[in-house]
Amino acid sequence: MTGQGAPPQEAGDLMEKVVNLCKRRGFIFPSAEIYGGFRSTYDYGPLGVNMLRNVKDAWWRSMVQRRDDVVGLDAAILSSPRIWEASGHLANFTDPLVDCRNCHERWRADKIGDSCPNCGSTDLTEPRAFNLMFKTFAGPVESDATVAYLRPETAQGMFVNFLNVLQTTRKRPPFGIAQVGKSFRNEITPQNFVFRTREFEQMELEYFVPPAEADTWFGYWLETRMAWYLDLGIPTDKLRLRHHDPDELSHYSTATADVEFLFPWGWDELEGIANRTDFDLLAHAALSGEKLEFFDQGSGERYVPYVIEPAAGATRTMMAFLLAAYDEDEVGGERRSVLRLDPRLAPYQAAVLPLSKNDTLVPLSREVLGMLQPLCTCDFDVTQSIGRRYRRQDEIGTPWCVTVDFESLEDRAVTVRDRDSTTQVRIPIGGLAAEMKARLGA
Repeated sequence: MTGQGAPPQEAGDLMEKVVNLCKRRGFIFPSAEIYGGFRSTYDYGPLGVNMLRNVKDAWWRSMVQRRDDVVGLDAAILSSPRIWEASGHLANFTDPLVDCRNCHERWRADKIGDSCPNCGSTDLTEPRAFNLMFKTFAGPVESDATVAYLRPETAQGMFVNFLNVLQTTRKRPPFGIAQVGKSFRNEITPQNFVFRTREFEQMELEYFVPPAEADTWFGYWLETRMAWYLDLGIPTDKLRLRHHDPDELSHYSTATADVEFLFPWGWDELEGIANRTDFDLLAHAALSGEKLEFFDQGSGERYVPYVIEPAAGATRTMMAFLLAAYDEDEVGGERRSVLRLDPRLAPYQAAVLPLSKNDTLVPLSREVLGMLQPLCTCDFDVTQSIGRRYRRQDEIGTPWCVTVDFESLEDRAVTVRDRDSTTQVRIPIGGLAAEMKARLGA
C-alpha cells in the first residue's frame, strides 16, 4: 500500500533519499559491512546514536521525569524460560512460515497472499508455526547448561518486578513502571530499513490501575501518546490512531489502538496502546506461587490491578521523525536538502564554525564551543567554505550555526544562523549561553 497523497514514485524516492542520507552522513550503517553485511542488522553511527538517544530521552522525560506516578526499571535481557511459559510466549509467540519451492525464499504466510513476492511462484509449502524467540544457553557446556531466552519484549520484566517496585517505592495504583531497552525477535521477513529488524529497542510503560478505572486510563494514554508525537514535529496528516477490530486483539487485551505513521509504503504502527487487563500478573502469580496484588490499607481491599500498556519502538520512531523532517528547498539559487528536526531530537543542537582556520579565530571559536557544550550537543567544523558547512549542517538537522568571524575579535559577538529560515542575527558572546537556553526552552 502506498501512502495517501503521494504517488508511488515520490514515496519511493523519499525512502531512498533518507536511507542514503543516513549512510552518507553517519546516522545508520549496515552492520558488518566490510564482511558483506549481516542481514537485518544495523549500526548507529555518530549522528544516529545522538538522535536515537534524544528520542529515548524525550520519551523518558515525558513518561518518567515529568511525572510523579511513574518509576523506571532496567530488567535483564537474558531471562528464565518460566517467564515466557507464564506469559504464553513459549506456546503462542509464533508466525506462520512458508517456503517457496521455486526460489527457496521464506515468508510470513499471512503477509504474502498466494504467491511468492520474490519470484511470483504459487508453489508454496503449507504454513507451519515458527517461534520468534531467540534461544540460548547459560553455562559453559551446552549439554549441561540452562536454557535461556533473549527477551522478545521488555514488558515481562516489569510484571515480574511488580512486587519489588510496589514495596520499595510505596506507590499505589494508578502508577507505572517504565523501561527503555533492547528486545529480540527472530523475524521471518525483516523489512523496510530499520522499521522491522531482529534486534530493536522498545520504550514501554506498564501502568497499573484499579480495574474499574481501566477504560478511563486507556483513553487518557491514547490522547497523551498522540500528543507526544505531534509535539515533537510529526505533522497531523501523517499521524493517526487506529483501533483494533475484535478479531485483531491479542489474547490478553480487551482494547488496543495503534499510533500509526504514514510511511512511504503506507500507514504502519509506531506504538501500540493496550488494555492488558490482569492477564500477566495472574499468569505469573499462578506459575510462581506469589500473590501479585495490591493491598489498600485504607479500605482493606485486595485486588490485582489492570494494566494499560503504551509500547513504542524507539528505532522505528526515530525513522518516522527522519522521514517527517526530510525536506528540499532552494537557498541562494541552490538546491538544499534539510532535516527540519525538532531541536530536542537533532543530533547536534548547535555547530560552532570559525570563518576560517586562521590561528586567531580558532581559539576564540573553541572558547565559544566550551560555553555551549554544557548546554547542548555541539559540532565543531573548520573544513571547506562557510556555505558548504551550512549546507552540511542543514542536511543533518542542526538547528543553529554559530559563526565566529574576524569581527568577533573586535566586538566579541558571533553570527547565529537559523536552519529553517536561514536568517542570521548578531549576538554578543557574553549573552550566547542565555540565548541558547531560551531557544532550547531550558
